[in-house]
Amino acid sequence: MTSSRPAQAAGIIAQQIREIAPSGKDSARPPVGESSATPFLPDLCGVTGIAALVLMGELLALVLVLSTDGLNPFNWQRLGLVSLTILWVILPSAALLCRLRPFLARRSHKVAAAISYACLLGVLAVVLGVQHWWLADMAGQAIDYWSLLANMLVGAICAGVVLRYAYLQQQLHNQQQAELGARIEALQSRIRPHFLFNSMNSLASLIAVDAERAEKLVEDLSALFRASLADSKLVPLAQEIQLAKRYLEIEALRLGERLQSEWQLDNLPEHAELPSMLLQPLLENAVLHGIARRREGGTIQIEIRQIVIGGAPRELLLSIQNPVAVSETDESRNAHVGNGMAMENIRQRLSAFYGNRFRFSAGAHDGERGKEYRVELRLPLKTGQSLKPAYGTEREEAAP
Repeated sequence: MTSSRPAQAAGIIAQQIREIAPSGKDSARPPVGESSATPFLPDLCGVTGIAALVLMGELLALVLVLSTDGLNPFNWQRLGLVSLTILWVILPSAALLCRLRPFLARRSHKVAAAISYACLLGVLAVVLGVQHWWLADMAGQAIDYWSLLANMLVGAICAGVVLRYAYLQQQLHNQQQAELGARIEALQSRIRPHFLFNSMNSLASLIAVDAERAEKLVEDLSALFRASLADSKLVPLAQEIQLAKRYLEIEALRLGERLQSEWQLDNLPEHAELPSMLLQPLLENAVLHGIARRREGGTIQIEIRQIVIGGAPRELLLSIQNPVAVSETDESRNAHVGNGMAMENIRQRLSAFYGNRFRFSAGAHDGERGKEYRVELRLPLKTGQSLKPAYGTEREEAAP
């Protein structure tokens, strides 16, 4: 007599697959119609952009004064007037281009360049026109249109040079961001869960005997692959912890009571974020190169807490410690090489996200339970993050 449990479990698997990619769409791809426009000019709304423009304007004023009056004696009065004129051109132009930045990003480069340059020339014409009118009125003379035209020509040339420089700077930044995104995607693609085949074997053995556990396994696999297929980005710490626990539950089906875990989560920052799929490969190394190679198994100790410096939380500490086998066979040495490659992969991902603002250490040492391997990460925290109450210590054991 044929059992209906395999068919029921197969239906559960199909349902979970539809949840990963609804309507046959790849969940790793952005939605159709989502804007992928890149900025044409740098962000001129922030303090950094304005400060850079003001500095360039003051240097330009200094060059113009030196080319006209020389150095001895230095004409401070002319420097002040030229600086005032340049700032009156720079600040309104920056405000106008700041407002137009989203609009320019949706246009072709030629159209965006023409609009930007026209805005600069318009502001320049207004400022120089008002300045020459005011000077002529103060002197009781007619406006010197040749002088106005000469100043307009010099201003137009300088505006074109500055606009071209800003454009090249933004394009370089766009290229760096694209390369960084591609690098993170490549690094994340190398940490797809290597336990897929073992999990499928476990699933095949559970379908006929325990459909509920098979369903739970499919749900955990769905969560892991959904995270691995998602865009490379920072995710909430609580989400990453939950994903790591699901991974350990999957490995528990294979290792049974040999795999135990002990979580120590103390005073976690409420809004802390870290790179997606960061804990899972660290725990995978602890399982494959530690627990799975010991006949008696062992306990993986995971500690996550904040580090307070000067009365404020500054760093997030993540520590994973597991016992290791003491055998020095060729197989163990090869496993150590593979473990080192995985650690280097994680280092590169952290470097892509944090630059040099993180600390990473990994190595074996003699602990209370014998030979142990410890991985420690220290990631920067944003200031002003509120804290959750202490979670304390949580110990989990694999179900037999």
